[in-house]
Amino acid sequence: MYFDTHAHLDDEAFDPDREEVLRRIRASGVERVVNPGCNAASTRKAAALADAWDFIWFAAGYHPEDLASLTEEGYGTVRTLAAHPKCVAIGEIGLDYYWDTSRKEEQKALFRRQLELALELDKPVIIHDREAHADCLEIVRQYPGLRGVFHCYSGSAEMAKELLKLGWYLGFDGPVTYKNARKAVEVLEICPPDRILVETDSPYLPPVPMRGKRNDPGNLTYICEKIGEVKGLTGEAAARLTLENGCRLFGL
Repeated sequence: MYFDTHAHLDDEAFDPDREEVLRRIRASGVERVVNPGCNAASTRKAAALADAWDFIWFAAGYHPEDLASLTEEGYGTVRTLAAHPKCVAIGEIGLDYYWDTSRKEEQKALFRRQLELALELDKPVIIHDREAHADCLEIVRQYPGLRGVFHCYSGSAEMAKELLKLGWYLGFDGPVTYKNARKAVEVLEICPPDRILVETDSPYLPPVPMRGKRNDPGNLTYICEKIGEVKGLTGEAAARLTLENGCRLFGL
């Protein structure tokens, strides 16, 4: 009954036992996973996983952290893979000012280019926004026809209200279970039930009680339990709700 709308199952952290992990999470009730690409190579790997496993779909995109490796050939690969029948979104795309503030304008140009690709292909987008909240909000406001999710949402409740008015979904990950996650909980409290998506961002951001371990979609249960606690639902009801929301956004 679970839908992990953001997991990097192509990551090298899964190289030693990827098939074992995928069989286990499928048997545990994970019905759907979206694996976003971060560059041409990872998008190719994500597409290959989607071809091999019936419960995996993927997104095609260039992550802002991969700006330095961007080539026209690589972008062409991403663009071609975006037309694949199991590609459900353009992503992971956006702005990241945590790692690099020296190339903000280049990040913005790449972001806009991929937002325009999403509009051209009529696909939703998966947005990475790290310490770039004002610029991300300003840019998406310029594309009122877009739909998508702010993955691992880390902005304020005020910004969340603006995004929700514009029709965006918000993704909640392992950090919502952390003791110091007051801001994430405040955002979850104001987020309408039909705009909540659940993610693991595997192999990163494991929830409590799995912190310090490699994350995978099998840990969605802990995130859904926390969402249910905040929204007055059972964990099972939160899982069903977020499954429906993910299917609606990604057309599944």
